Amino acid sequence: MLEEEIAKENKEIVNKYRKLLNDAKPILKDGDAKIIRKAFNMSLQAHKDMRRKSGEPYIYHPLAVAQIAVEEIGLGTTSIIAALLHDVVEDTHIEIQDIEREFGTKIARIIDGLTKISGVFDHGSSQQAENFRKMILTLSDDVRVILIKLADRLHNMRTLGSMPREKQLKISSETIYLYAPLAHRLGLYAIKTEMEDLYLKYTNTDIYKEIAEKIKQTKTARDKFIKDFIAPIDKALSKLGIKFKIKGRPKSIFSIYNKMRKQNVPFEEVYDLFAIRVIIDTEDMNTEKALCWKVYSVVTDFYKPNPDRLRDWVSTPKSNGYESLHTTAMSKSGQWVEVQIRTTRMDDIAEKGFAAHWKYKEHGKEAKELPKETGLEQWIRKVRELIEHNDSSAIEFLDDFRTNLFNEEVFVFTPKGDLKILPNGATALDFAFEIHSKVGSQCLGAKVNQKLVPLSFVLTNGDQVEILTSSKQKPSEDWLKFVVSSKARSKIKEALKEQKKLIALDGKEIVQRKLAQMKLELNNEVINQLLIFFNRKTPLQLFYDVARGIIDTRDIKKFREEKEIRKPLDKREIADLQRVPTEIKKSPSDNDLLIIGESIDKIDYKLAKCCNPIPGDDVFGFVTISEGIKIHRTNCPNAVELMSNYGYRVIKAKWTSQKELAFLAGVSIVGLDRVGMASDITKVISNEYKVNMRSITIDTIDGMFEGKIMLFVQDTKHLDKLILKLTKVSGITSVQRIVSNE
Repeated sequence: MLEEEIAKENKEIVNKYRKLLNDAKPILKDGDAKIIRKAFNMSLQAHKDMRRKSGEPYIYHPLAVAQIAVEEIGLGTTSIIAALLHDVVEDTHIEIQDIEREFGTKIARIIDGLTKISGVFDHGSSQQAENFRKMILTLSDDVRVILIKLADRLHNMRTLGSMPREKQLKISSETIYLYAPLAHRLGLYAIKTEMEDLYLKYTNTDIYKEIAEKIKQTKTARDKFIKDFIAPIDKALSKLGIKFKIKGRPKSIFSIYNKMRKQNVPFEEVYDLFAIRVIIDTEDMNTEKALCWKVYSVVTDFYKPNPDRLRDWVSTPKSNGYESLHTTAMSKSGQWVEVQIRTTRMDDIAEKGFAAHWKYKEHGKEAKELPKETGLEQWIRKVRELIEHNDSSAIEFLDDFRTNLFNEEVFVFTPKGDLKILPNGATALDFAFEIHSKVGSQCLGAKVNQKLVPLSFVLTNGDQVEILTSSKQKPSEDWLKFVVSSKARSKIKEALKEQKKLIALDGKEIVQRKLAQMKLELNNEVINQLLIFFNRKTPLQLFYDVARGIIDTRDIKKFREEKEIRKPLDKREIADLQRVPTEIKKSPSDNDLLIIGESIDKIDYKLAKCCNPIPGDDVFGFVTISEGIKIHRTNCPNAVELMSNYGYRVIKAKWTSQKELAFLAGVSIVGLDRVGMASDITKVISNEYKVNMRSITIDTIDGMFEGKIMLFVQDTKHLDKLILKLTKVSGITSVQRIVSNE
């Protein structure tokens, strides 16, 4: 590298470091700058010979993570030091003991929480899930681990362009699966929104670009609309002497995409494309609520509100600390507009979440005025309870934890009037476990608003719930079908597991006896082979099913008689598979339909039934334990979970030239019913496009019809042409490819 380029990079490193110190200046105490400098020097030295995939010096990354921690989350000195050093233990010769010696126990613990677990994992476990669990476990000790991890993940997402395709898919999927909901739960809305948008950018690039371009094109018209809408509100609030500022901003690309998908409408028909935010400037927390309602009154003087869209999170804040008053009002031009009303303090907490929450809790007179335990602290307490009583596998733990990351909540009351906040969709049984695990375990039924209801009764806002119990009652497997809170799920699983363990012991003895007769020892390798043979996830389930007679003991002999017992792929084999593809090259043969990796001649693969990929789709290969490689679409309903938990099994796959082959695809059709509609649809498919149909179902309700057609096409271009032709059939309003065909 040229000396000139090195000098330029060194200058850039110094500039980034100075900006970090400058932005952190308001929160620095005596001696802080010196210790931050020490951490920076250690990180700079440790990463001196390392570069990122983009070719930039590696030190840019820890500096960027520290910058996000300060500027976008509002963290302090401890977090800056931990952010600067977060990768040194994992990637360099420095060890945790060195960090502890130089910077103390607190920072060493945070960095340990940020360091991935290394080593060999049991069959059926997931390294990614284990690492997630390790990070989440630290939440009970120090929430800053999660906040720094979110800053780290945000910077990785911002620089994802330089990564290979399969890494982009894996990292994006992990982000939408865990990190974006985690940011939402901790109140970091700006970070959550950016993560979601970047996920869409790398997994569905065409849609992302299309929406971004349309937002850009409509900017001038939108700015004029916002200016006209806020003019009378601005004037009225100024007359009342209220200090305020008004912002107008478009909805995020991801949320617009979600609305388009859920409502099955194009961009132009998404009615609330932007929100207007009124931020009241006041330092008196005692008058905040009254001021918010005063502003609401002014807004509704000029515009008619939608009574069904009023959300009062000022009186009852969300469990992540979010406070705001939301309404949707009808503008003079006949367009609905979302208006959010909040104070500067509320806006700070909404944007910076947990860190801002603590800033207001710990400083000044406000500390006395805030409640002793906020919703966010209650949530962290619940997570701690979940952690303390959880001995399930990493993937089960992650599933339980994710159920705690709910976007919406339901507010219900005890007979004495105490408020309880539960996840949306919570039942009477969830409420019972929220009161106490013993009350939940012995729950027979409930009275909701004085009426007797079953355990599965779904609660709504404002319900008053009384739980009925019996000492003879025990949790059953069916309970898991209708509880949604992680506390209830983990307690039920715990009780069932204890019951199951006793039965499974008998099953284990039966298996041992049978294997001994066949001169086989019951060790880990044999257990793994039995799991594959009987298609069971855990040894506990296997032994339990043997004891209950669900697995016939005679079948254990069949297992022995198998000529070749398939061995599960271990991590080394998967790593070897992953090392093969570096770049995808054009296949030399026209007979090859799909390139998997690069230099492998023949690999058996199957097309996944959950998403039925066809040539032209963006796809990836997934190494399964017992069925070889399965090909999934990148927007398959299961893709996010597969790549989040088992990213190391994802390999590149790409369509190449294909013969005249037919692939199953599905389309859904919606329109106005008329005589001859079905005939016109089938004419287009069979006569004009010569496409074979496997099945067609059409339902008609009140003059509207909905159809689902499964047909055989050559590739995505063939399917797109057919969809375009079908949209031109008289009366049809929408034709879309079905994402999942199961």
